[in-house]
Amino acid sequence: MKILMVGAGLTCAVISRGLAEHGHEVTVIDSRAHIGGNCHTERDAETGVMQHVYGPHIFHTDDAEVWEYVNRFATFVPFVNRVKAVAKGSVYSLPVNLHTINQFFGKTFSPDEASQFIAEIADNTIAEPESFEEQAMKYIGKDLYETFMKGYTEKQWGRSPKELPASILKRLPVRFNYDDNYFNHPFQGMPEQGYTAMIDNILDHANIQVLLNTPFQHDMVAEYDHVFYSGTIDGYFQYRLGRLPYRTLTFEKHIAEGDFQGCAVLNYCDADMPYTRISEHKHFSPWETHKGTVYFKEFSSECGEGDTPYYPVNLLGGHELLSAYQELAVSEKKTSFVGRLGQYRYMDMDVCIRTALDELNAFLRN
Repeated sequence: MKILMVGAGLTCAVISRGLAEHGHEVTVIDSRAHIGGNCHTERDAETGVMQHVYGPHIFHTDDAEVWEYVNRFATFVPFVNRVKAVAKGSVYSLPVNLHTINQFFGKTFSPDEASQFIAEIADNTIAEPESFEEQAMKYIGKDLYETFMKGYTEKQWGRSPKELPASILKRLPVRFNYDDNYFNHPFQGMPEQGYTAMIDNILDHANIQVLLNTPFQHDMVAEYDHVFYSGTIDGYFQYRLGRLPYRTLTFEKHIAEGDFQGCAVLNYCDADMPYTRISEHKHFSPWETHKGTVYFKEFSSECGEGDTPYYPVNLLGGHELLSAYQELAVSEKKTSFVGRLGQYRYMDMDVCIRTALDELNAFLRN
């Protein structure tokens, strides 16, 4: 079959490779001048630091098959993301852990004492949390929520935490020990040569052709037996029902000497600080040595017509508009909607790969 892949990011790369290995002819197009999508990495010309061009990407998973898959195409170096946070004039450790709790409340709690204390200050009147705010209030109480989560969330999503579903917060654990590893997954690391090199290796097959600077046009569908589309679902239908909400990111780049902040990611939780975090990218490759450093201030805002969409905005109560677009998508028999934007849901990289492998297997079975 002749297959068109719209997007040269992680999702389409994985599906492309599988189809190519089964003898299908695959054409991958992307409107950008590079592969990799929002995982794209490249070296800064001045410092030589490997940059995550569209924001930090740390690979972590509990899916052994996905971990084995990425290690086919790249050498992964162990990497633990230890996030720090500036809040109310102090620097804390995230996610909220025993050190954070003791520092914030001026205590020397043991794990059991901290667990009991948090249970006492949590809002136990909330039986089944529905919103982000209810989820936080139920599990960590008002003070920790308002210090570390409320302002940051408002900046990140541009909405009150009361409007956001509780599921967003379920990704952020609270620990009653001194473990400051941001993720719980057993497999964590960084591709030694960056994500773009890894994705380039995935796409390196005789049956795969990659065309960059090539936007999707609807008349392309007729030229192929099937299309996998990883762009925005409303964009595919040319916004005929209206535009779905997305958040976009803006990065303010700075170059300096030495070590700017001493860690890879520093969150700024206070609502009056305009940016959400600063990421210093030399710390994502601690096996390398660089005299210079590159850091980015990250700003989140509503995605306009000419902006790059990063995050679908899922609100409490769902989206009637999204449901309408999903009904249209089902009627497109020659097109599969894939990835974070095509399926309009937040997915980490490992989940993107897992869903891509599942899409691939389902297609091959049919």
